[in-house]
Amino acid sequence: MQIKPEDFIYTQETNKTFAETVQSVQDEIIKASMRVLYVHDVQKTLTEKGFAREPFKIVEFCSAKFANEFLDKDIKIGLCLPCKINVYVKNKQTFISGLRPIILPQLFPEANLGERPKEIDQIIQNIINNAK
Repeated sequence: MQIKPEDFIYTQETNKTFAETVQSVQDEIIKASMRVLYVHDVQKTLTEKGFAREPFKIVEFCSAKFANEFLDKDIKIGLCLPCKINVYVKNKQTFISGLRPIILPQLFPEANLGERPKEIDQIIQNIINNAK
């Protein structure tokens, strides 16, 4: 089966500024009872190395409960943790993109993840929709 990007990436545009969007994403993660672990400033890192890049941040976040459940099923799922939401500017428009956990059963078919990937997928879509 061919996996298409729309099968595992959820993206929305926003009219908010880049900085407002990054803060809004973090606020929505907290409202969803998850924890922001780190915000990577990709633009800053690449600029320091001499590469021009429009604003781009990766917000890493996690639910200890969900992470523990997945790791109990298959420790290799740790390769997909923590969850990430990207906030970036492309052609002067701000976007929010998240990786959809519904892809996990295809990557780890023996893990028997049940409905949890769909549940977390909905949470991530809600975070993105509410942040925009």
